[in-house]
Amino acid sequence: MDLTKLFGCRVFGDAAMREHLSREVYESLRRTREAGLPLDPSIAQAVAEGMKDWAIAQGATHYTHWFQPLTNITAGKHDAFIEPDGEGGMMLEFSSKALIKGEPDASSFPSGGLRATFEARGYTTWDPTSPAFVKDGTLYIPTAFCSYGGEALDQKTPLLRSMQAVGSEGVRLLHLLGEESVSYVIPTVGAEQEYFLIDRALYEQRLDLKICGRTLIGAKPPKGQELDDHYCGRIRLRVSDFMHALDEELWSLGVPAKTKHNEAAPAQHELAPVYDQANIACDHNQLTMEMMRVVAKRKNLACLLHEKPFAGINGSGKHNNYSLVTDTGKNLLSPSGDPVRNRRFLLLAAAFVQVVDEYGDLLRASAACAGNDQRLGGCEAPPPVISVFLGEALTRTLFSFADGGGCPEEHRQLLKTGVDALPELVKDDSDRNRTSPFAFTGNKFEFRMPGASQSIALTNVVLNTALADVFSGFSDRLERAADRDAEICALISEVMQKHGRIIYNGNNYSEAWVQEARRRGLPIIPSTVEAFDCLVAPKNIALFARHGVFTEAECISRHEILLENYVKVVGIEAATLIEMVRRQVYPAVVRYTGEIAETVNRMRTAGAAAVSTVRLLDTLTALVDQIDSELGALRDAYARSQSIEDVHAHAEFMRSDIRLCMESLRAACDAAETIMDGTCWPMPTYTDLLLRV
Repeated sequence: MDLTKLFGCRVFGDAAMREHLSREVYESLRRTREAGLPLDPSIAQAVAEGMKDWAIAQGATHYTHWFQPLTNITAGKHDAFIEPDGEGGMMLEFSSKALIKGEPDASSFPSGGLRATFEARGYTTWDPTSPAFVKDGTLYIPTAFCSYGGEALDQKTPLLRSMQAVGSEGVRLLHLLGEESVSYVIPTVGAEQEYFLIDRALYEQRLDLKICGRTLIGAKPPKGQELDDHYCGRIRLRVSDFMHALDEELWSLGVPAKTKHNEAAPAQHELAPVYDQANIACDHNQLTMEMMRVVAKRKNLACLLHEKPFAGINGSGKHNNYSLVTDTGKNLLSPSGDPVRNRRFLLLAAAFVQVVDEYGDLLRASAACAGNDQRLGGCEAPPPVISVFLGEALTRTLFSFADGGGCPEEHRQLLKTGVDALPELVKDDSDRNRTSPFAFTGNKFEFRMPGASQSIALTNVVLNTALADVFSGFSDRLERAADRDAEICALISEVMQKHGRIIYNGNNYSEAWVQEARRRGLPIIPSTVEAFDCLVAPKNIALFARHGVFTEAECISRHEILLENYVKVVGIEAATLIEMVRRQVYPAVVRYTGEIAETVNRMRTAGAAAVSTVRLLDTLTALVDQIDSELGALRDAYARSQSIEDVHAHAEFMRSDIRLCMESLRAACDAAETIMDGTCWPMPTYTDLLLRV
């Protein structure tokens, strides 16, 4: 297999465009794709014709406007290329209008009050900055999705708006720093994706996995991840076969899947791509999640993307690796050979410190979802306290500026292994901190809080917009300054004095840090419901409005959509747990209790009743009553929840009362599982699910 020919073979990328478009059309479209310049409408028909010819040659019979509604998954309706020719036959057509504009039913997707049910018209519009591709006989055209009034109903539109904002403000700042040759600045992202793989036949036997994506019942297995023997260990044959097939699918779709390995928990794995523009990276991550599920099913496996599929072992996240690049090929977060004297780099590092301190609540909101509540703060993922890790060397340098002491000399050291045959290595400036939610890792910042099932769009909307705002403030100061070099030092100093409290290079999992964060006045946002409220804080609405990313109405609508989604997710979990216990667990425990009772009676008749058997019967009898009682409590609470009309109060009730009832019911069921005959338990156990792959 020639990987160079496989990669992007199903993408209408640079090579395909050169072949199917004229030079003039190609150059015009390339400028739009790379620099975000307005699309020349006169080239649309030529692009549509070239795209159609290429897609048909790839085996496509249909096309679809592929968009990302506020559901964390993608959508699109599929239309055939065929049109009647008026003579009883058909011809293949694809017009510029069909390329540029679609009209899905906007009332059928979450709008948070932006659209009434009877106001159905919405528009999808071609995103020429993200390449089209062919999958399953359909030409997929990446598009934005807006309402009839122009409000964003999707993930892509605000992401593109925010990229435009940080791009323009980034260019403005770089020009003031003497880099006039820079024409545009683009945020780049690499999204590491964690996931679980389990046997498909076992998955089909678990109602909770099929409906909720996570286990609602399940006792701790004898062996989980205690021995640390799974992380980066030998990849099992079935998993390796899956990974190989997934790589080929993703490579053919132009997704630069780079790294694959076992993660910390049994049956958990990770895929990491090469960086790309934030918009394309978001599209690619959606494709990756979709293809993971599809390929897993082909291989008789099930891919779980929930943040916490199994209690008691690590859940799955998605690390958002973020940087900024220019058209001149510079990564703005790469220190120079002498980073302490690289004032542009230090100024940008200070900008990120200010962003996280001022808008850490928005970053927390961007990583909030019902599944992530099960994961964050569990000593497997960052805690619900936002902080920045810079490493000791960079922290010393920035605080030295703040204290007026200039730049301390930093010298990299060699790594000494004590083995003569091993080559010498130059150590990095600092160690890694895997507990930090927002860490500088050499040439990028890594935001580690997003959940595995989430779109990365909102996280990058927040980063782009907040950076645009800070850059704008820096530029305003530099434009007024008589001595720009002195003003750069003053800016770094002021940022560190005001916002340096957000820097923490220690163990974020420790209780001591929570207490220290509280002392520093940092926001501690433990749950999703509280995090969502940050989206409608006046300062955050003002931020988005200043840069044209969200209107106030769009912020309010997203707040409502996210709360409604939380309510529905937790409600579905509660209803699923009720059904599983009522129809599977409770009957199984009653039957087994009856069998033990019969055994005890027979033993008593024979005059040989064992104390341990009687004790087991007493325990089971108590558990039968406890399960019944806890089931009744959950059913009553769920019934009460259905009458709560205010969405915020409803979400609060689901977070507190419903989740608490679910945990109590689960504890009783899990206790029964640990003492019942394994052949009598009505569903696959954790040991079955985690080890049978």
